[in-house]
Amino acid sequence: MPAPFSDETRLFDARLAAERGNAFAQGGPPVAMLYPSPYRAGMSSLGFQWILARLRAEGLAAERAFLPDDVPAWRRSRRPLCTYETRTPLAHFPVIGVSLAYELELAGLVEALELAGIPPLAADRAPHHPLVLLGGPLTFSNPLPAAPFVDGMLLGEAEETVVAPFRAAAAGASRAEVLAAVAAAPGGFVPDLHGVALPAIAKAGDTHLPARGPILAPDAELSDMFLIEGERGCHRACSFCVMRRSTNGGMRLVTPDAVLSYVPAEARRVGLVGAAISDHPELVGLLERLVESGREVGVSSLRADRVALKPDIARLLRRGGYRTLTVASDAASQRLRRTMSKGTTEQQLLTCAQRAAENDYKVLKVYMMVGVPGETDDDIDELIRFTRELAAIHPTALGVAPFVPKRNTPMDADAFAGIPVVEARLDRLTRGLRGKAEVRPTSARWAWVEAMLAQGGPAHGRAVQAAVAAGGGFAAWKRALAAVDPAEAAPWRRGAAAPVALSSEAAAIP
Repeated sequence: MPAPFSDETRLFDARLAAERGNAFAQGGPPVAMLYPSPYRAGMSSLGFQWILARLRAEGLAAERAFLPDDVPAWRRSRRPLCTYETRTPLAHFPVIGVSLAYELELAGLVEALELAGIPPLAADRAPHHPLVLLGGPLTFSNPLPAAPFVDGMLLGEAEETVVAPFRAAAAGASRAEVLAAVAAAPGGFVPDLHGVALPAIAKAGDTHLPARGPILAPDAELSDMFLIEGERGCHRACSFCVMRRSTNGGMRLVTPDAVLSYVPAEARRVGLVGAAISDHPELVGLLERLVESGREVGVSSLRADRVALKPDIARLLRRGGYRTLTVASDAASQRLRRTMSKGTTEQQLLTCAQRAAENDYKVLKVYMMVGVPGETDDDIDELIRFTRELAAIHPTALGVAPFVPKRNTPMDADAFAGIPVVEARLDRLTRGLRGKAEVRPTSARWAWVEAMLAQGGPAHGRAVQAAVAAGGGFAAWKRALAAVDPAEAAPWRRGAAAPVALSSEAAAIP
């Protein structure tokens, strides 16, 4: 078997040597897990690490593959994409599990399959090609654009459904037998059998919770951090958020004792994960114990009302290594927050700025959306005025993302504001805060692509492949998405107005 070119070989060796907690052992049935973004992102994904650990715990020799750091260089090498653990070409495994976090990673999935020598479209594969099974956060919203590239999906919480099809495929079961098992499982979806009729997402029992990521990876985005759930689910009702589609209608809490029992002795950094982790009633005590043990600590999300109410959260996070205090406002004005069922108030955010100042944080970062339905210039002006008040208390940065309507949320049918509108709002905001606060916007154009995929169907998946084939630039995406037949755009919505007007929006994009 030809080895990958030398630079990548050295990189694989260096990363594996630096990892701690990688419990891979050869001898069991071989299967693969693919993350369609580079290693740094994949090893910061708790879901990817946890499913890998579940497969290994059941005796499967599960190996990891990632989109290369330098895709063009790998493509020029003409070497097959291979796994980290044994350098086995990905195409040699009987089954590949894919964890997909968000819509734009579909391009990485297409590229990874191409680099592996596996036809990206499932319809083009032969019997000797691996089965491709998909799960991950995107399955809580709209995984249909991924349908052309996979044989089956496990929607929702896959702890209890993932092992059986992997074990069957590794044991030599036929494609039909494996997919029949997928289709029969809670949250199981097989595009060839189900078309576009998605099942209800699966809910795992408590037996295998909390999810945790046993591999400490210095080269991950969350460098050398042990990831563990402090809770699962969300009891809040923000109308734009996919996580309100919680599988249990609220939160499943993990006690501090349970969390601490799983933290390995060598872990110097611990990341507490959960959609509403700052709502955990024992969070302060858990943070105190982690910090007192000499560890750095991180949390996946902070609610402004909790930081305002509980000053020890900001104090302990600062002691645990935080330099930026990050909270979310999510809409430009109090009026819009009310319409989105987001209860954050200006006073709570002002108190967060005071907490940042009291604890010597470098900056207060506030996550924000623009282009929210019903938004006007007056709302942006309110945001400018209020952000200046925050910045007068402590240095402030706004992380600004365009609103993207997601399926299976109350704002599912709302429209994407449009690239010209979003760019105008971002320009107004940036000009209004120049010299007062930093504005860190994400691209309006790529948000439009995300919106198209978030509201799309299998035809949009085929458009992803066309965009990748044409170079992957925005112009290629524009052409590919514009070519989607409107009759195929959102088959579950036939007879209803689409929330993203492709033809008019595409025509307006230079």
